[in-house]
Amino acid sequence: MLESTMTRKGQVTIPKAIRDRLGVKEGEKVLFVMRGEEVVLKVVKGTILDLRGSVQPSAYPEDFEKIRQSVKRSVAKKVAGHG
Repeated sequence: MLESTMTRKGQVTIPKAIRDRLGVKEGEKVLFVMRGEEVVLKVVKGTILDLRGSVQPSAYPEDFEKIRQSVKRSVAKKVAGHG
């Protein structure tokens, strides 16, 4: 069992032994899960939302109908054995 003290701002330092065991690094997010009267700490390992904005669209605004049609044609060619 390890102990930490809460600051005036409600901040608590996660002890190094726990950070090491969980593999949590600076800048990573943690999740607090309530289980009755206990709190469970979980490390958030990347979500799909973290990828938001990482791929630049080829045109603004994107024409999603054209993209859908292009994908349908591509899939159809593969299914027909032509791609």
